[in-house]
Amino acid sequence: MRDETPEQPAPLRSGYTTGSCATATSLAAARLLLSGVASDVAEIVLPKGQHVPMPLVFCRLIDGGQGGAEAGTVKDAGDDPDVTHGAVVFARVRLADQPGVRFHAGPGVGTVTRAGLTLPVGEPAINPVPRQMMTAHLNELAAEHGYAGGFEVTIGVENGEALAQKTMNPRLGIVGGLSILGTTGIVRPFSCSAYIASIHQGIDVARANGYRHIAACTGNASEDAMRAYYRLPDMALIEMGDFAGAVLKHLKRAPVDKLSMCGGFGKLSKLAAGHLDLHSRHSSIDLPQLAAWSAQHAASDAALQAAIVGANTSQEALAMARKKGVPLGDIVCARARDVARDIVPASVEVEMFAIDLQGNIIGVAR
Repeated sequence: MRDETPEQPAPLRSGYTTGSCATATSLAAARLLLSGVASDVAEIVLPKGQHVPMPLVFCRLIDGGQGGAEAGTVKDAGDDPDVTHGAVVFARVRLADQPGVRFHAGPGVGTVTRAGLTLPVGEPAINPVPRQMMTAHLNELAAEHGYAGGFEVTIGVENGEALAQKTMNPRLGIVGGLSILGTTGIVRPFSCSAYIASIHQGIDVARANGYRHIAACTGNASEDAMRAYYRLPDMALIEMGDFAGAVLKHLKRAPVDKLSMCGGFGKLSKLAAGHLDLHSRHSSIDLPQLAAWSAQHAASDAALQAAIVGANTSQEALAMARKKGVPLGDIVCARARDVARDIVPASVEVEMFAIDLQGNIIGVAR
């Protein structure tokens, strides 16, 4: 007899950031240089104090030690759908006469080419917290061994340049590979923290490069619509996906002059109802609410209201309303605009655009 499916699914497994991987591998490579001992596991301390043993897939000298040492680990993102899950993150470390830790981008790690990020132009895309983690661990190791010199640390990710094409890095001006990320050292399943961080970075880069009008879009079709409508450059187009709240909340502390939001009718109907996460896991399309809104323009058409409530999809509801002359696209956009206005500073001009499945604009509110 087949086992029954458990009523309570197993909890999702957390993983570790590329910053944690870089810390473990740089520590192991440096320890090999200072002690002569190659490790199978490197134990690191995360920013909140957790001790984590990270298994290594290699730890070896380069050219007998003349070229330093290198160590690698397989990135384990747990149950999060992280683009870097399963990639080998590695560090190459050389000893230096000058004290301190200097970071370099190895194969698969990008370089910052635009202002607006937390790192200066020209720096390897190794974010501040991973730098702090590596520096703290290497300084402690140096003290243990009575070593007064410094470290040259190169971080790489196998196949990182190709993987980076699946991220926001090219649009952010991070060229040549991935970013080494992490603030806690831990990847929470489906927290989407890296994606949200890329949204914030996209806004910051646009602002730093003089763009005061940005368009936040839910996907490729809405982005194409905004590109055609306003002729905005890619740097001013923010790929927000389902995270409308990430855009609106960030504009509280990093405002622009004008925000255009564009998305599919169904997703914007969720925003109109007050949902800031537009993914189906967290919000659903409220057909009775769409019927109630349409009633404000066709109060006597009870048949239309009933048809919308019974519609299979939001697109079907939209088609029914439009056939009766009810501008449901505009109605939804106006309500979504009002939700956004309640969040962003009053100085930010907000407008909404809704598109149909073919990418045509079917609703506008300014």
